[in-house]
Formats: sequence, structure tokens, C-alpha cells
Amino acid sequence: MKIGVIIETKEDEKAWNALRFAVTAIKQGHEVKVFLMGEGVECVTLTHQKFNVADQVEAFSNAGGEILACGTCLKSRSMEATDVCPISTMIDCVNMVEWSDKVITF
Repeated sequence: MKIGVIIETKEDEKAWNALRFAVTAIKQGHEVKVFLMGEGVECVTLTHQKFNVADQVEAFSNAGGEILACGTCLKSRSMEATDVCPISTMIDCVNMVEWSDKVITF
């Protein structure tokens, strides 16, 4: 199955769970793409003691997952794109939704 995950939060535990879900789905043989939107673009740098989101971002990337980040949301926070988290557009988000069999939002 193709699963699209939209993350709109920078709340440590929610973002951590969203990415744990994405990693688990890949490990179970699914194709997964993650789109970061709004404050969700900040989750790639979250390093909470108990809910280390940055570690899950790395695990997701290492498992072959694809992360896209809203360019407007990054720019409004003066954030730069990274290799793991390239700048994307709403068109990319729409394309991900069309590609997906299921979409889940956190």
C-alpha cells in the first residue's frame, strides 16, 4: 500500500508517533511519503529527551522514506531545506495525496 503522512505539528510526542508510524509502515513493506506542513516543518530538529523526533526522521530516511516540506512554511520560519527535507510545494502535497492509497494526518 502507498501511505501518505501529513504532519502539521511540532509537538514532540505527536510528531514522534507520526514518524514511528511511518517507519513501521515501511518495515511492513509499504511505500510511505511524509509531507511536513505549518509548524510540522520544525519537527526535523526536535530532540526531546523522551520523544526524539530527529532520530525518527533519520530512521525514516534510512529506511527509504521520502520527506517533503512546505517551502512557504520553511521560509516563514527562516529555515533552510536539507537533503533529508527538501523544499516542496502544495502541488507536491497534492501529488502525494493522489499517489497515496491512504493518507493520515497528525
